[in-house]
Amino acid sequence: MTAVDAVVVGAGPNGLAAAVVLARAGLSVEVFERAETIGGGARTAEITLPGFRHDICSAVHPMGAASPFFRDFQLAQRIPFCTPEISYAHPLEGGLAGIAYHDIDRTVAGLGSDGRWWRSLFSPLAARIDAVTEFTGSTLLRVPRHPATALRFGLRALEVGTPAWSLRFRGDVARAMIAGVNAHSIGRMPSLAAAGVGLVLGAHAHARGWPIPVGGSQSIVDAMAEDIRQHGGKIHTGVDVDDLDALPSARAHLLDVTPRALVKLVGKRLPRGYRRAMERFRYGDAVAKVDFALSDPVPWANDEMRSAPTFHLGGTRAELAAAEAEVAAGRHAPSPYVLASQPTIVDPTRAPDGRHVLWAYAHVPAGSTVDPTEMVTRQVERFAPGFRDTILASHAVSAAQLAEYNPNYIGGDISAGAITLPQLIRRPVLSNDPWRTPAKGVYLCSSSTPPGTGVHGMVGLHAARSALRNTFGLGMPELGIE
Repeated sequence: MTAVDAVVVGAGPNGLAAAVVLARAGLSVEVFERAETIGGGARTAEITLPGFRHDICSAVHPMGAASPFFRDFQLAQRIPFCTPEISYAHPLEGGLAGIAYHDIDRTVAGLGSDGRWWRSLFSPLAARIDAVTEFTGSTLLRVPRHPATALRFGLRALEVGTPAWSLRFRGDVARAMIAGVNAHSIGRMPSLAAAGVGLVLGAHAHARGWPIPVGGSQSIVDAMAEDIRQHGGKIHTGVDVDDLDALPSARAHLLDVTPRALVKLVGKRLPRGYRRAMERFRYGDAVAKVDFALSDPVPWANDEMRSAPTFHLGGTRAELAAAEAEVAAGRHAPSPYVLASQPTIVDPTRAPDGRHVLWAYAHVPAGSTVDPTEMVTRQVERFAPGFRDTILASHAVSAAQLAEYNPNYIGGDISAGAITLPQLIRRPVLSNDPWRTPAKGVYLCSSSTPPGTGVHGMVGLHAARSALRNTFGLGMPELGIE
């Protein structure tokens, strides 16, 4: 096969981000994707009924407006986003709900006496969101460019990531809201890792909001693919790569795969110690997903929630902590944490006139084969009586099926690695350049490397920058619209 400068394996957001950078640097680039369509964790398709467009994995994009890669790439000028007034909502029994508005003042006003504590927790981070993003968007071994912000962030993580978490709050609503956003980490709570995830997401909620791409997450990867092709790159789909030697000869290979797959592909080129580190890399708890086509919006008991597109379901802080502990112990929680999104509240292009789609993940043990439809339906119905009557059709995927759909989701772990403090520091190895492997010209550009999970393109950016520096002796190119 014809030699090229760089080969990228995997056309998810990170693989495509790496390809954008390399192609922009004037290198010949070819991308190889196992699936028939590009996107990885950012695909959109009709999977229930005609005209209902569902996000297959990611749906809401806090980093779509804040990621340094996407800001340099000028993503917001390439595709339209909707930034809702409500970033997320958290219902409780009796029609109560915590509402995290984009406007922190409105959020504070709704939390009563806990409002001032909410402001003191999130306002300093939201006001310095670019510094927070820079600090959390790379390996934590690097000296932060903004040490005061890093210190603020660290002190808050110590507060909400220990058994005294949210001690400053007195009411159930604010405590549940903190737990709900922390639970995005998919693991035991409280923990420092979960607190870090929650603080980042919570700060973004009040800084640039949680934007939703018009038409679905697929529009994000389509914009990157178009840029790659405009700069001479090629994208091949339907190619299951199990041998790098079967690909075009290249000076650099950037692999959007897990450490387990890295060993399979290039193990013979890796030193024994590094290979063992890859084999010791831990994968986390899982999710199971349900997509619903609805005749009407979700009939939330709390009227304010009917304007929200994103929801954290599971009840009080104590209930959420207990549910996550059950999953971590390998058991299905009777009342699991459910992360849900109804994007049609702000983007009516996703469904026929007057209809809606609902996207929902339930946390489950790794490898679970249980159909999540009933557990998710029951949890939504708990806070939205009558929800069952709005369901026109549904499509469910168990954790085990997610792993079949995307090999990076081992056991249904959509984070491509457990989110724990040791693995935030050592992801997948202790290094200032964890994207560069000991194998000559081989780089890892998956969510198993910093900054981890999410549609932000930062892993691809870091890996491509490392390849430009170490393999090609080149600097970073401009990424904006020409």
